[in-house]
Parts: sequence; structure tokens; C-alpha cells
Amino acid sequence: MSASSSHPVAPAWLTVPDDANALAAAVWPASAHRDDDGQLIVGGVAAGRLRERFGTPLYVLDEDEVRTRARRTVTAFAAATSAHGIRSRIYYAGKAFLSAEVVRWVTEEGLAVDVCSQGELELALAAGADPARIGFHGNNKSVAELERAVDVGVGTIIVDSLIELERLAAVAARRGAVQPVLLRVNSGVHAETHDFLATAHEDQKFGFALDDAPAAVARIRGLDTLGFVGLHCHIGSQIFGVAGFAESAARLVDLHARLLEGGPIPLLNLGGGFGIAYTSVDDPTPIEQLAAGIVDAVAQECAVRGIPVPDLAFEPGRAIVGTAGITLYEVGTTKPVRLPGAQRLYVSVDGGMSDNARPALYGAEFSARIASRTSTAEPALVRVVGKHCESGDIVVDHEYLPGDVAPGDLLAVPATGAYCFSLASNYNYLPRPAVVAVRDGSARVIVRGETIADLLHRDAGIAAEGNA
Repeated sequence: MSASSSHPVAPAWLTVPDDANALAAAVWPASAHRDDDGQLIVGGVAAGRLRERFGTPLYVLDEDEVRTRARRTVTAFAAATSAHGIRSRIYYAGKAFLSAEVVRWVTEEGLAVDVCSQGELELALAAGADPARIGFHGNNKSVAELERAVDVGVGTIIVDSLIELERLAAVAARRGAVQPVLLRVNSGVHAETHDFLATAHEDQKFGFALDDAPAAVARIRGLDTLGFVGLHCHIGSQIFGVAGFAESAARLVDLHARLLEGGPIPLLNLGGGFGIAYTSVDDPTPIEQLAAGIVDAVAQECAVRGIPVPDLAFEPGRAIVGTAGITLYEVGTTKPVRLPGAQRLYVSVDGGMSDNARPALYGAEFSARIASRTSTAEPALVRVVGKHCESGDIVVDHEYLPGDVAPGDLLAVPATGAYCFSLASNYNYLPRPAVVAVRDGSARVIVRGETIADLLHRDAGIAAEGNA
């Protein structure tokens, strides 16, 4: 079967590869390659060595990839905004993946940090993040969360509803503080992504409708305890191209211009959502092109309205950390399944939807490669599945691997740095895997993995019996 032909049950985009061992460059960290024995190397560390030291499943994060992407993003937006005489601020969207080490990496590379809960806030603070360079998101922040944010001096709180607006004003009044805020609005632009990932269309939980925003801003401006910094909008996630951002920017700038009548507005935050490659056919827009296109679009809209261009903020998460991560699994069983006129090979691994919920949540596609060796066997259409008692427990829905993939093989799934660890669970009482950082040939644990003993310790019934 040639590389241009397709399996009868494979999706149209997936063609049979010339080499089922090849690593598609856009999907893997820049450091990923195979050694002379065919073993996968990431950050200078062999996949087999990682299995021996840390076991599987295992999240692996290439530190240099995170740092490089963070630095490249800061540079791209700084260049794009300075061309228009304004400044940019880049927040790392912590919900993609948050650990103390990652906070240190991104802040050292010049990023601020975006958090969505008190837990994320506390971790960022514990890692040494400057609270003045933290943005606090969320559609249902509690009084306790708002009190903590005001107390530590969080730089901006993104207000999501009228109730939260009044709640925050009362908290700030009790603290004798003036809290800077952004108002989150829905631009009505529906990004070209899954419905659950698109966040700016009207029928969803985030932010204010454009028509309702002026009244909310007037209320903020009428309060002594809140300081209106600007507008915020996020149109979705895993977005390729500039068009959606440009259309959203046009609508936001129109609102921004009207609000200028009530006073200065120093900032416009256009969120994040920049896409990455999960498969060999994905073609994400280079960050330099995104930065120039989005900033130029904002500047053009401001010029049309005869208003100054505000400073701009952005919140990439996946684009910083997604490609830096791979997940290592060990193959447990394989099973050929006959289909009408075709056959698919099911490859079961020792993790699954507990360490990567995205395929089950969003129908997300991923890639896979044997990491412990190469093979000359003919490519076979496989579905990589987990060990959970769910038929939807799929790790990689469609992929070609060498047909001799077998129990004991080490399997690597790339582009798992974002929203895999963050969404991990203990479904079927599986412990969550460790996260290991690799760099310059060394590896270290940055988040400890759980054990069965950890899970049992949390069960109060077992603890009560043990103390009886």
C-alpha cells in the first residue's frame, strides 16, 4: 500500500506513511530524534532510560522546548507591538500545565502568569511569581478566592459577571484597596474549533455580551475600589490562522473606542488559543505571523476610528508547553479486530483516559510512535487504547505503527504537554503519573507521581479501620 493510499476505515487525512518510525518535526520537541539503535531521545535522554528510572505511564517535558517557545513568543509580540509604538505583555495560561518549575521557566523567560483558581494562584506564588504579574480568571470566583487575590496584590482580576463585580468591589472596600480589573466580553466570534473549546460565542458561560459591557464598565468606573484597565476576550483554543482574531479585534476595538469617551483604557487583552500540531497534517501558524497579523489588525481598526492603539496582552498556554510534552506508555496487549473489508489493530497501553482525557472530551487526535526501537515491518492501522473500563478510552484514534508492535514495546505519544496532566484523574483508581523534565541529557522529577498507597491513604474508611 503506497503512502498516497488510505486504509478503508482510516480518515481521509491519514495516509499510509513511507516510514512508520519517522518523527514528524512539527509534532515533536526539537530535541526529539532516534539514536543508532532506533531508540527515541528527548532532551538528550533515551526513552528506555526514562522507563527504567521512573516507570510508565510517564509525562516527559522538554525544558528547552518550553523556554524556547516562551522566549520566541515574547520576542514575536514585542516586535509586532513596538512597530506601532505600543507594548505587549504575554501571560502564560497556567491551566494548560502548571507546576512550580514551569512557572519558574516561563517567568524567567519574561512571561507573566494567568491563573483560574486559588490553587493555581497559590502554586504560582509559591514558585516565586510576582503577584503584580498575575492575571486571575474564572467565571465563579468565590469570596475567599477574591480576598486572597486582593490581599496578595494580584495585578489584574478578569471580571466575568455583575455579581462578581459587586463581590470584588466589596472585598476591595473591606481591604481598603483599589483592585485593577479587566472586563471579559464575548465578541461573538466563533473560532474554527470544537464547540467546547470555542469561548466567544454568545451562548456560553464566559463574560459579558458586547451590548452589556458599557453598563458594566460604567459601574466599575463609578466604584472607588475598582480600577478599569481594559477589555478581555478569548475566542477559543487550538486556532490556526489570524482571521478569527482579526474579526474579534475589530469588534473589541469598536467597543473600546466607545468606552474611551468615559476615560483612558490602557490595555486590550485578546487572550490566547494559538494552535499546535498534533498530527503530521496539522499546520499551525508560526507565532511571528500570528503576532504581526493580530497586532496589525488591531492597529488598523484603531486607525479607522482615529484612536490611539492600546497596549496589548495575550495568554498562550498550549503554544508554549504543548509540543514540549510527550507521554510514555508500555504496550500490554495487541488485538486485531476484523471490520467489514478491513482490519484494525488495537494496541492497549498502561494508561489511558486518566492521563489524557482530551480524546474522550473533544475527539482530539494524537500521534504515536514506538519509542524503544525501529522496525521494518509494514505499517498497520492501529487504535491506541487505554486500560480503563470504557469503550471511549482511546489515546490515539487513528495511527499507523509498524505491524509488529508488541507487548513490552515502549510507546510515545507527542504533543501532550498541555491539558493532559491538568485534566488527569484517578479513574478506575489509577495513580496519576509523574512529570519528568529533561534537559541536556539529564532527567528530574518536577511533579511526583502517585502510588496506590497515596490513593488508599485518602480513603477515610480505610484510615478509620487502621486507627481502630
